Amino acid sequence: MDDSKFTTLKSDVQEIIDLMANKQYINANFKLLDAAEYLDELLDHSDDDEDLIEISKYQVLLNQLQQKIKTGLA
Repeated sequence: MDDSKFTTLKSDVQEIIDLMANKQYINANFKLLDAAEYLDELLDHSDDDEDLIEISKYQVLLNQLQQKIKTGLA
């Protein structure tokens, strides 16, 4: 597994969490969409089992963050 693939993603997730903590849900949602697009690109180009496991963890995390953002926007 190449950790450098996930450095950007990890940074994006932290930024999303920080935006949510500051109640900037719209900006967090835009950042989440960017992160999800990057995650999709990783998925399209990965065939290593370890990478796929890591990608699935981030998919679950992004889905949970998306639910929290929707709650914050409501």
